[in-house]
Amino acid sequence: MNKNKRTLLASGLASIALIAGAALVPFGQSAAAAQHTVRVGIMSGEDEDVWRVVAANAAQHGIDVKVTTFSDYTQPNEALAQHDLDANSFQHKPYLDAQIAARHYAIVPVGFTYVQPIGLYSRKHASIAALPTGATIGVPNDPSNEGRSLLLLQSYGLIKLRDNVGLLPTARDIASNPKQIKIKELDAGIVGRAIGDLDAAVVNTDWAVKAGIRIPQERIAQEKVDGSPYRNFIAVNEKDANAPWVRDLVASYQQANVAAKINAVYHGTTLPAWSGAPQQ
Repeated sequence: MNKNKRTLLASGLASIALIAGAALVPFGQSAAAAQHTVRVGIMSGEDEDVWRVVAANAAQHGIDVKVTTFSDYTQPNEALAQHDLDANSFQHKPYLDAQIAARHYAIVPVGFTYVQPIGLYSRKHASIAALPTGATIGVPNDPSNEGRSLLLLQSYGLIKLRDNVGLLPTARDIASNPKQIKIKELDAGIVGRAIGDLDAAVVNTDWAVKAGIRIPQERIAQEKVDGSPYRNFIAVNEKDANAPWVRDLVASYQQANVAAKINAVYHGTTLPAWSGAPQQ
């Protein structure tokens, strides 16, 4: 064998060894050698602090998390469907189901994050019983959160919905309204800020915090957590559901230090929702 052939053979064997070695990098070791960038969409605010902890966990597994923040619930799924993101983390199943029905997304949940019990808040009335006849109650106007709000009002006897309305009732599904409650539909980001002009408002926890609502002092009702279908999750495009990086990203979220940060930044109003998550 001449010198040139020996050189080419040695180079080829070295390349094979390098590829094989990279493939055998153990999970959690040599992050630089196994680096994989994952673009994640979240809502701006407290979640940014939570995802800093997640990103630090993920870096130990060779994942470089790049976070993009949004202020509108409709944007993260569109960005994911257009492959401007690899994953997002902001929604629960009824919301995703409604988005899929409307926009035909091929997006799937891959791991639970937290649950935020939706609440009814008021600055004018100290309790459900104190709400006057004809009270105006603001609710978010997107399908899943409006449905969630109406189910909350029904659970406290303020209204009665038609039978078998599922998780997505609208104001048109109100069958009985003994206190003549007026339902005012507003954007999810606005309803909390409008609380001073309403008798009460059903507000998602994250938006309540952003609107400066005092929790729990101004909360006069809250949905039950046990068996809640409203646990948030990390979502990805369906074709990526079984990718190794998805498993690692979910594992990086479902950690005790992330649970502690959730409890800290949301002041106990938001609860870790994965199996075995530590509670405070």
